[in-house]
Amino acid sequence: MTEQLRLMAVHAHPDDESSKGAATMAKYVSEEVDVVVVTCTGGERGDILNPRLQGDPEILEHIHEVRKREMDQAREILGVKQEWLGYVDSGLPEGDPLPPLPQGCFGLADVDEAAGRLVRLIRSFRPQVVTTYDENGGYPHPDHIMTHKITMVAFEHATDTEKYPEAEFGPAWQPQKLYYNQGFNRARTVALHEALLARGLESPYAEWLERWKESNRPERTLTTHVPCAEYFEIRDKALLAHATQIDPDGGWFRVPLDLQKEVWPTEEYELARSLVDTSLPEDDLFAGIRDNA
Repeated sequence: MTEQLRLMAVHAHPDDESSKGAATMAKYVSEEVDVVVVTCTGGERGDILNPRLQGDPEILEHIHEVRKREMDQAREILGVKQEWLGYVDSGLPEGDPLPPLPQGCFGLADVDEAAGRLVRLIRSFRPQVVTTYDENGGYPHPDHIMTHKITMVAFEHATDTEKYPEAEFGPAWQPQKLYYNQGFNRARTVALHEALLARGLESPYAEWLERWKESNRPERTLTTHVPCAEYFEIRDKALLAHATQIDPDGGWFRVPLDLQKEVWPTEEYELARSLVDTSLPEDDLFAGIRDNA
Protein backbone atom coordinates (compact mmCIF):
# COMPACT_ATOMS: atom_id res chain seq x y z
CA MET A 1 0.00 0.00 0.00
CA THR A 2 1.24 3.49 -0.86
CA GLU A 3 -1.47 5.47 0.95
CA GLN A 4 -2.95 5.12 4.43
CA LEU A 5 -6.55 4.01 4.66
CA ARG A 6 -8.89 6.57 6.22
CA LEU A 7 -12.42 6.16 7.60
CA MET A 8 -14.84 8.98 8.48
CA ALA A 9 -17.88 8.19 10.64
CA VAL A 10 -20.51 10.96 10.63
CA HIS A 11 -22.81 10.99 13.67
CA ALA A 12 -25.51 13.24 15.06
CA HIS A 13 -24.68 13.40 18.79
CA PRO A 14 -21.88 12.51 21.20
CA ASP A 15 -22.55 8.85 22.20
CA ASP A 16 -23.82 7.84 18.73
CA GLU A 17 -20.28 6.91 17.72
CA SER A 18 -20.05 4.51 20.67
CA SER A 19 -23.40 2.81 20.09
CA LYS A 20 -23.10 2.49 16.29
CA GLY A 21 -19.99 0.99 14.75
CA ALA A 22 -17.63 1.52 17.69
CA ALA A 23 -16.12 -1.97 17.58
CA THR A 24 -15.56 -1.59 13.84
CA MET A 25 -13.69 1.67 14.40
CA ALA A 26 -11.57 0.16 17.19
CA LYS A 27 -10.70 -2.76 14.89
CA TYR A 28 -9.56 -0.45 12.11
CA VAL A 29 -7.57 1.72 14.53
CA SER A 30 -5.74 -1.46 15.61
CA GLU A 31 -4.90 -2.03 11.93
CA GLU A 32 -3.45 1.50 11.68
CA VAL A 33 -6.35 2.88 9.68
CA ASP A 34 -6.82 6.60 10.34
CA VAL A 35 -10.32 7.07 11.78
CA VAL A 36 -12.18 10.31 12.46
CA VAL A 37 -15.62 10.78 14.02
CA VAL A 38 -17.58 13.86 12.93
CA THR A 39 -20.14 14.85 15.58
CA CYS A 40 -22.77 17.18 14.14
CA THR A 41 -24.22 18.55 17.40
CA GLY A 42 -23.23 18.99 21.02
CA GLY A 43 -26.06 16.85 22.35
CA GLU A 44 -27.28 19.77 24.48
CA ARG A 45 -30.94 18.75 24.44
CA GLY A 46 -30.44 15.06 25.12
CA ASP A 47 -32.20 13.71 28.19
CA ILE A 48 -30.11 12.45 31.09
CA LEU A 49 -30.83 8.73 30.82
CA ASN A 50 -28.63 7.45 33.65
CA PRO A 51 -30.87 7.29 36.76
CA ARG A 52 -27.86 7.88 39.00
CA LEU A 53 -27.26 11.30 37.44
CA GLN A 54 -30.81 12.53 36.87
CA GLY A 55 -31.61 15.71 38.74
CA ASP A 56 -27.99 16.69 39.32
CA PRO A 57 -28.12 20.51 39.06
CA GLU A 58 -24.44 20.82 38.13
CA ILE A 59 -24.91 18.50 35.15
CA LEU A 60 -28.13 20.18 34.08
CA GLU A 61 -26.53 23.62 34.18
CA HIS A 62 -23.42 22.58 32.25
CA ILE A 63 -24.73 19.79 30.03
CA HIS A 64 -22.86 21.03 26.95
CA GLU A 65 -19.50 20.90 28.73
CA VAL A 66 -20.36 17.57 30.36
CA ARG A 67 -21.18 15.93 27.07
CA LYS A 68 -18.02 17.33 25.50
CA ARG A 69 -15.94 15.79 28.29
CA GLU A 70 -17.73 12.49 27.80
CA MET A 71 -16.95 12.61 24.09
CA ASP A 72 -13.29 13.32 24.84
CA GLN A 73 -13.14 10.21 27.04
CA ALA A 74 -14.88 8.01 24.47
CA ARG A 75 -12.57 9.28 21.73
CA GLU A 76 -9.52 8.34 23.77
CA ILE A 77 -10.90 4.87 24.49
CA LEU A 78 -11.64 4.19 20.82
CA GLY A 79 -8.36 5.68 19.66
CA VAL A 80 -10.04 7.85 17.01
CA LYS A 81 -9.82 11.48 16.04
CA GLN A 82 -12.92 13.64 16.41
CA GLU A 83 -14.32 16.85 14.92
CA TRP A 84 -17.38 18.89 15.92
CA LEU A 85 -19.53 20.21 13.08
CA GLY A 86 -20.79 22.96 15.40
CA TYR A 87 -24.58 22.64 15.43
CA VAL A 88 -27.04 22.70 18.34
CA ASP A 89 -29.02 19.58 19.20
CA SER A 90 -32.65 19.67 18.02
CA GLY A 91 -34.03 17.51 20.82
CA LEU A 92 -36.51 14.73 20.10
CA PRO A 93 -39.98 16.30 19.63
CA GLU A 94 -42.77 14.41 21.37
CA GLY A 95 -46.53 14.83 21.45
CA ASP A 96 -49.49 14.83 19.10
CA PRO A 97 -49.26 17.03 17.17
CA LEU A 98 -45.48 17.21 17.30
CA PRO A 99 -44.20 20.58 18.49
CA PRO A 100 -42.02 22.65 16.13
CA LEU A 101 -38.27 22.28 16.37
CA PRO A 102 -36.43 25.00 18.31
CA GLN A 103 -35.02 27.85 16.24
CA GLY A 104 -31.33 27.57 15.41
CA CYS A 105 -31.18 23.79 15.85
CA PHE A 106 -29.46 21.34 13.52
CA GLY A 107 -32.74 19.90 12.27
CA LEU A 108 -33.59 23.29 10.76
CA ALA A 109 -30.15 23.99 9.31
CA ASP A 110 -29.66 24.83 5.65
CA VAL A 111 -28.65 21.52 4.09
CA ASP A 112 -26.13 22.98 1.63
CA GLU A 113 -24.49 25.14 4.29
CA ALA A 114 -24.23 22.22 6.73
CA ALA A 115 -22.98 19.92 3.96
CA GLY A 116 -20.34 22.53 3.18
CA ARG A 117 -18.96 22.23 6.70
CA LEU A 118 -18.72 18.49 6.17
CA VAL A 119 -17.16 18.94 2.72
CA ARG A 120 -14.42 21.00 4.34
CA LEU A 121 -13.66 18.13 6.72
CA ILE A 122 -13.83 15.53 3.94
CA ARG A 123 -11.38 17.51 1.80
CA SER A 124 -9.04 17.96 4.75
CA PHE A 125 -9.14 14.37 6.06
CA ARG A 126 -9.50 12.68 2.63
CA PRO A 127 -11.37 9.51 3.67
CA GLN A 128 -11.81 6.66 1.25
CA VAL A 129 -14.83 5.42 3.25
CA VAL A 130 -17.63 7.37 4.95
CA THR A 131 -20.31 5.91 7.25
CA THR A 132 -23.57 7.56 8.33
CA TYR A 133 -27.30 6.80 8.79
CA ASP A 134 -29.92 5.77 6.25
CA GLU A 135 -32.74 8.06 5.10
CA ASN A 136 -34.75 7.18 8.22
CA GLY A 137 -31.88 8.22 10.47
CA GLY A 138 -31.74 4.72 11.93
CA TYR A 139 -34.66 6.04 13.94
CA PRO A 140 -36.59 9.23 13.14
CA HIS A 141 -34.70 11.75 15.25
CA PRO A 142 -34.49 15.05 13.31
CA ASP A 143 -30.74 15.27 13.88
CA HIS A 144 -30.17 11.76 12.55
CA ILE A 145 -32.22 12.50 9.46
CA MET A 146 -30.34 15.76 8.89
CA THR A 147 -27.05 13.90 9.35
CA HIS A 148 -28.10 11.58 6.54
CA LYS A 149 -29.08 14.47 4.28
CA ILE A 150 -25.88 16.46 4.64
CA THR A 151 -23.64 13.40 4.35
CA MET A 152 -25.29 12.42 1.07
CA VAL A 153 -24.79 15.95 -0.32
CA ALA A 154 -21.20 16.11 0.92
CA PHE A 155 -20.32 12.70 -0.55
CA GLU A 156 -21.77 13.65 -3.93
CA HIS A 157 -20.34 17.19 -4.08
CA ALA A 158 -16.96 17.05 -2.32
CA THR A 159 -15.41 17.27 -5.80
CA ASP A 160 -17.66 20.12 -6.99
CA THR A 161 -15.38 23.15 -6.85
CA GLU A 162 -18.09 25.44 -8.21
CA LYS A 163 -20.51 24.59 -5.40
CA TYR A 164 -17.75 24.43 -2.79
CA PRO A 165 -14.78 26.50 -4.10
CA GLU A 166 -11.27 25.26 -3.34
CA ALA A 167 -10.27 28.65 -1.95
CA GLU A 168 -12.79 28.25 0.88
CA PHE A 169 -13.17 24.48 1.26
CA GLY A 170 -9.78 23.10 0.19
CA PRO A 171 -8.78 20.86 -2.73
CA ALA A 172 -11.46 18.53 -4.06
CA TRP A 173 -11.63 14.95 -2.78
CA GLN A 174 -13.91 12.04 -3.68
CA PRO A 175 -14.57 9.32 -1.09
CA GLN A 176 -14.92 5.92 -2.73
CA LYS A 177 -17.60 4.25 -0.59
CA LEU A 178 -20.52 5.33 1.60
CA TYR A 179 -22.19 3.05 4.12
CA TYR A 180 -25.25 3.23 6.37
CA ASN A 181 -24.87 1.92 9.92
CA GLN A 182 -27.29 -1.01 10.36
CA GLY A 183 -26.14 -2.47 13.67
CA PHE A 184 -29.67 -2.47 15.07
CA ASN A 185 -30.99 -4.96 12.57
CA ARG A 186 -33.74 -7.51 13.05
CA ALA A 187 -31.59 -10.56 12.28
CA ARG A 188 -29.09 -9.69 15.02
CA THR A 189 -31.83 -8.85 17.50
CA VAL A 190 -33.69 -12.11 16.88
CA ALA A 191 -30.48 -14.15 17.12
CA LEU A 192 -29.49 -12.64 20.46
CA HIS A 193 -33.06 -12.84 21.79
CA GLU A 194 -33.37 -16.54 20.96
CA ALA A 195 -29.90 -17.33 22.29
CA LEU A 196 -30.73 -15.69 25.62
CA LEU A 197 -34.00 -17.60 25.97
CA ALA A 198 -32.30 -20.88 25.00
CA ARG A 199 -29.87 -20.36 27.90
CA GLY A 200 -32.68 -19.59 30.33
CA LEU A 201 -31.77 -15.92 30.51
CA GLU A 202 -34.05 -12.88 30.35
CA SER A 203 -33.99 -11.02 27.04
CA PRO A 204 -34.17 -7.22 26.82
CA TYR A 205 -35.37 -7.53 23.21
CA ALA A 206 -38.92 -8.85 23.56
CA GLU A 207 -40.52 -5.39 23.46
CA TRP A 208 -38.20 -4.31 20.63
CA LEU A 209 -39.30 -7.24 18.49
CA GLU A 210 -42.96 -6.64 19.26
CA ARG A 211 -42.69 -2.97 18.26
CA TRP A 212 -40.82 -4.04 15.14
CA LYS A 213 -43.65 -6.36 14.20
CA GLU A 214 -46.30 -3.69 14.78
CA SER A 215 -44.41 -1.08 12.76
CA ASN A 216 -44.15 -3.22 9.62
CA ARG A 217 -40.80 -1.57 9.05
CA PRO A 218 -39.16 -3.01 5.91
CA GLU A 219 -35.94 -4.95 6.22
CA ARG A 220 -32.74 -3.21 5.24
CA THR A 221 -30.14 -4.88 3.04
CA LEU A 222 -27.13 -5.91 5.10
CA THR A 223 -24.30 -5.95 2.59
CA THR A 224 -21.31 -5.87 4.92
CA HIS A 225 -20.58 -7.81 8.14
CA VAL A 226 -17.37 -6.63 9.80
CA PRO A 227 -15.88 -9.21 12.23
CA CYS A 228 -14.99 -7.24 15.36
CA ALA A 229 -15.96 -9.33 18.42
CA GLU A 230 -12.58 -8.87 20.10
CA TYR A 231 -13.32 -5.13 20.26
CA PHE A 232 -16.73 -5.40 21.96
CA GLU A 233 -15.16 -4.61 25.35
CA ILE A 234 -13.68 -1.39 23.94
CA ARG A 235 -17.10 -0.53 22.45
CA ASP A 236 -18.79 -0.97 25.83
CA LYS A 237 -16.12 1.03 27.67
CA ALA A 238 -16.53 3.90 25.20
CA LEU A 239 -20.30 3.75 25.60
CA LEU A 240 -20.03 3.89 29.39
CA ALA A 241 -17.88 7.02 29.05
CA HIS A 242 -21.10 8.79 28.00
CA ALA A 243 -22.30 8.53 31.59
CA THR A 244 -25.26 10.90 31.24
CA GLN A 245 -26.66 8.90 28.34
CA ILE A 246 -26.13 5.31 29.43
CA ASP A 247 -27.58 3.39 32.36
CA PRO A 248 -24.84 0.91 33.29
CA ASP A 249 -27.54 -1.43 34.58
CA GLY A 250 -29.75 -1.01 31.52
CA GLY A 251 -30.55 -3.12 28.48
CA TRP A 252 -27.32 -2.26 26.65
CA PHE A 253 -25.37 -4.48 29.04
CA ARG A 254 -27.79 -7.33 29.76
CA VAL A 255 -26.43 -9.63 27.07
CA PRO A 256 -23.23 -11.38 28.25
CA LEU A 257 -20.24 -10.54 26.10
CA ASP A 258 -19.30 -14.18 25.58
CA LEU A 259 -22.78 -14.84 24.19
CA GLN A 260 -22.57 -11.82 21.89
CA LYS A 261 -19.20 -12.93 20.57
CA GLU A 262 -20.46 -16.45 19.93
CA VAL A 263 -23.85 -15.64 18.42
CA TRP A 264 -23.22 -12.38 16.55
CA PRO A 265 -19.53 -11.41 16.30
CA THR A 266 -19.94 -8.71 13.64
CA GLU A 267 -21.25 -5.18 13.05
CA GLU A 268 -23.43 -4.58 10.02
CA TYR A 269 -23.56 -1.97 7.28
CA GLU A 270 -25.50 -1.25 4.13
CA LEU A 271 -23.43 -0.20 1.14
CA ALA A 272 -25.19 2.90 -0.21
CA ARG A 273 -22.63 4.18 -2.75
CA SER A 274 -19.51 2.65 -4.26
CA LEU A 275 -17.18 4.01 -6.90
CA VAL A 276 -15.04 0.87 -6.82
CA ASP A 277 -15.77 -2.71 -7.79
CA THR A 278 -16.66 -4.95 -4.86
CA SER A 279 -18.37 -8.29 -4.34
CA LEU A 280 -21.29 -8.62 -1.94
CA PRO A 281 -21.53 -9.63 0.80
CA GLU A 282 -18.40 -7.99 2.21
CA ASP A 283 -16.50 -8.38 5.46
CA ASP A 284 -14.45 -5.18 5.11
CA LEU A 285 -15.49 -1.56 4.59
CA PHE A 286 -12.37 -1.14 2.47
CA ALA A 287 -13.15 -4.05 0.15
CA GLY A 288 -12.23 -2.98 -3.38
CA ILE A 289 -10.07 -0.14 -2.03
CA ARG A 290 -7.16 -1.85 -0.28
CA ASP A 291 -5.59 -3.21 -3.46
CA ASN A 292 -5.73 0.21 -5.10
CA ALA A 293 -4.61 2.29 -2.11
